[in-house]
Amino acid sequence: MIKYRLICKDCNISFDSWFSSSGEYEKLKKQKFINCQTCSSLNVEKTLMSPNILNKKDDYKVDKQIKKYNETRQIILKYQEFVKKNFDYVGENFSYEARTLHYENKKASKGIYGKATKEDLKDLKEEGIEIEVIPWIKNTTN
Repeated sequence: MIKYRLICKDCNISFDSWFSSSGEYEKLKKQKFINCQTCSSLNVEKTLMSPNILNKKDDYKVDKQIKKYNETRQIILKYQEFVKKNFDYVGENFSYEARTLHYENKKASKGIYGKATKEDLKDLKEEGIEIEVIPWIKNTTN
């Protein structure tokens, strides 16, 4: 894949576009399939574009960020596993169930977890109901 910065000679708008190869760009240009995304003109040309080159320092930063992301992701997945084992899932009824436990002074054997909107969470906090929000991600590992 190659990315080109293109410019419309009619409206002077520049934009980026991806092509499978430089030959593919030439082929599409010859067949008049490349047009301006603003004015639909076919008078579109490639412009100078600096290459995107990573140096060793940048590579190190990216590797470090990926490593930190993966570590954080694993911690979140462990929290999720703990919650699933020790709390009852109430789904979309979280707000209702939380209020029921709070106002009826029910002593549940387990805590609850589920889904709630930001507005519902705000209302629960204003009512003095203790809640916590944790990030929830899908475990895509097999």
